[in-house]
Amino acid sequence: MKIVSSLALVVAVGWITGCSTVPDNQVTNIPLNPTPINAGSIARPVMMPSGNATVFWFAISGEPMGTALAGRVQAYIYPGSCANLGAKPAYDMNDGPNARFYSSASMRYFWKSAPVAVDTLRAGGYALVVREAPADGEQTLFCGNLS
Repeated sequence: MKIVSSLALVVAVGWITGCSTVPDNQVTNIPLNPTPINAGSIARPVMMPSGNATVFWFAISGEPMGTALAGRVQAYIYPGSCANLGAKPAYDMNDGPNARFYSSASMRYFWKSAPVAVDTLRAGGYALVVREAPADGEQTLFCGNLS
């Protein structure tokens, strides 16, 4: 099953990057680390520009046991770093569409966008945070620094 999920991710990312006009050097893989409540899980977002905005394509495995809304996660960009997040998100990426284009028992694929240029995020001082849905307690599942 993991081979099928990995293959689907490769095909999806290849399709996204192959069909876009975004140069390869502007597409960035962001390593996200799981928190203790989600230990052993994997999240691999791809960050790329979309005009003056930034699009994130996510592939996530695993969610804590007892999740009421499986596959429903929230994504935020915080000022600071994972070790020292700001008091509130700089960008909430949950108002727009959350399109899941492939989902298996072990992986979830979706996208989010933020109204900020990739270069601003790459300059440093921002962290990407993935949390459970509000119905599940909004605990942080993954975090990764964007610089």
